[in-house]
Amino acid sequence: MIYAVKQVGKVKSSINFFLFLSYNLKMRRELVTQGAEGRVYNAEWLGGSVIIKQRFPKQYRHPDLDAHITRERMKAEARALTRCRVYGIKTPVVFDVDFEKNEIILENIPQSMTVRNYIYEAAKNNILMDSELMLDLAEKIGQVLAKLHSNHIIHGDLTTSNMLLVPPYESSDVILIDFGLSSIDERAEDKAVDLYVLERAILSTHPNTEPFVAQALSVYELSGGKVAKDVIKRLDEVKLRGRKKLCFG
Repeated sequence: MIYAVKQVGKVKSSINFFLFLSYNLKMRRELVTQGAEGRVYNAEWLGGSVIIKQRFPKQYRHPDLDAHITRERMKAEARALTRCRVYGIKTPVVFDVDFEKNEIILENIPQSMTVRNYIYEAAKNNILMDSELMLDLAEKIGQVLAKLHSNHIIHGDLTTSNMLLVPPYESSDVILIDFGLSSIDERAEDKAVDLYVLERAILSTHPNTEPFVAQALSVYELSGGKVAKDVIKRLDEVKLRGRKKLCFG
């Protein structure tokens, strides 16, 4: 009985502690961005800086269905981020997943810059996309995506906004973020679509990036073995379908 009372006391203490943390997070969070899927906050947690990703409920869906879909997507995101780190792919650490609030608490990577902004800054300084500096970055992107797909992780939303660099930026590894649409799949088709999304995103966002994209895909194929070669073959088919869709609707 004494043991049971002690255990209840420990549980109550833990509950009070986590209630305090939740309150602390709520009071200290600062909105960074808001999109169609949710909000992203900076927050202080246990004396450190974290990122909180909060998903919106979808009003057009039945509440039970929406809760189920949101929960599964959050689980998939946390699973993909954790799996990446197991295989040596740099991603933010997952600290906590709160299904009641639809929130994931992630490591905040200090002084990071998106690859998107890095390319913009390079263009402002008249650094060409076929320069050694930029082709080195494309090589790193190709390598990290080859490793991602070799371990059957599909990102689902590959853009230069979802890749980070840290100081010194020129020698930084590529850090992948925002796995909200990720999945685990062995099929070459899904991996090819991943690359197609990235290629379209780069070419539409950054002018004169054809050499950059070509370098990333070439290194991807060389780094990823048979899996990558199969994906590149399938990518040609995906591109063809994309062109037909644009032509004929």
